[in-house]
Amino acid sequence: MSIMVGAQSKRLKENNDINRYVFVACIIAALSGLLFGLDIGVISGALPFISKAFGLATQSQEWVVSSMMFGAAIGAIGSGPVSLNIGRKYTLLIGSLLFIAGSLGCAMAYNIEMLIIFRVLLGLAVGVASFTAPLYLSEIAPQRLRGSLISMYQLMITIGIVIAFISDTAFSFSGQWRWMLGVITVPAFILFLGVMMLPESPRWLALKKKDVEAHRILELLRGSSEEAKQELNAIRKSLKIKQGGWNLFKSNPNCRRAVYLGIALQVMQQFTGMNVVMYYAPKIFKIAGFASTEQQMWGTVIVGLVNVFATFIAIGLVDKWGRKPVLKVGFAVMASAMAILGYFLHAGISTSFEQYSAAFVLLVFIVGFAMSAGPLIWVLCSEIQPLKARDFGITVSTATNWIANMIVGATFLSFLQILGNADTFWLYAGLNLIFLIVTFFVIPETKGVSLEQIEDNLMAGKSLSKLGC
Repeated sequence: MSIMVGAQSKRLKENNDINRYVFVACIIAALSGLLFGLDIGVISGALPFISKAFGLATQSQEWVVSSMMFGAAIGAIGSGPVSLNIGRKYTLLIGSLLFIAGSLGCAMAYNIEMLIIFRVLLGLAVGVASFTAPLYLSEIAPQRLRGSLISMYQLMITIGIVIAFISDTAFSFSGQWRWMLGVITVPAFILFLGVMMLPESPRWLALKKKDVEAHRILELLRGSSEEAKQELNAIRKSLKIKQGGWNLFKSNPNCRRAVYLGIALQVMQQFTGMNVVMYYAPKIFKIAGFASTEQQMWGTVIVGLVNVFATFIAIGLVDKWGRKPVLKVGFAVMASAMAILGYFLHAGISTSFEQYSAAFVLLVFIVGFAMSAGPLIWVLCSEIQPLKARDFGITVSTATNWIANMIVGATFLSFLQILGNADTFWLYAGLNLIFLIVTFFVIPETKGVSLEQIEDNLMAGKSLSKLGC
């Protein structure tokens, strides 16, 4: 009896060790999200000092900001073939080196042209990270924890944005914009060292017919030779499809359905209006009646903090409630918040109570996004693509994210001028209502389902909403 208890205790200890190993591997991979967030957030505080140093006109300031998004779209598109050929781990290494080079280059830029070039380089790094990290996380995480672990990537983005706001505030007293941009080199170097210790994705290894190494890594990640064998057999089955990538997309309508769903999911995430809030938070607080710069900047910091803490809701619920219920709640909250905010702006904000009520509603919107569409769209996009077209499918969906991101950022101020403040927010409320309906009838529930089972259902022609059944 004591021998049996001892053996069971040993297995429990081994399983705990394995869980910690998977957790640490996912934390290191998700660090790329931290750098993603840092590079998004840092420019808001640095731009006024950069503009003063180089005497920038409005158009040049727009180039400084948007050049990173342009680089990110290119980086996302290029990451697919790179990841397919050299693996997820080494693609992440390339991304970390680009973060280091881009951060140092921006800090040392001696003219606006040089700054824009290195901002594009940083964008390439962000594009690589936004493609590779969720893909890698989906391929190494156990299915029962996959949603939570991929959501850590979005959590790291939100933490990076807040750290960037705090760092900008610290350096703003002396106007040291070069330090604002250059300090990002430190976490980039830590990411490089961390990725060096990561295992390669077992699914990529199987794709390259390195089954022995794939089994070894699966055994390490799962803590069981039998479980590793079963998972590898399921992966091999999915690899029996002869075509892959673009050719599979062209020839197989089921593959096309997955790619189109990935595109739709990323469009939904961006057109919630979240990045409007993140890019133009000070202006939105000004519209809401907060006149002083100090009030607007503190409001922006609070937005960032709420974004971080609400992401923990997604991590806690995604593998308990499932993807679909959390998305339903999130889109309903965002639609309601945008509608109420539009009402406040339509009726007019004249008292302190109305100002703070409008600000509270805006924070409720942030909670709705951070607990749902923020992390869960990345989760779903990494889950629904068949293995042999996964690099291609996620390339398309990630590039869509950045293109939609640019569209949203470039149209918000125009909407305010053409439609007015209230109608602009009502427009976003209407879009979130549409996304809620789409979630009800189209989005699949993938909680606790293996990637291979999702692929089997897709290729069997099941409706998109039934891929997880």
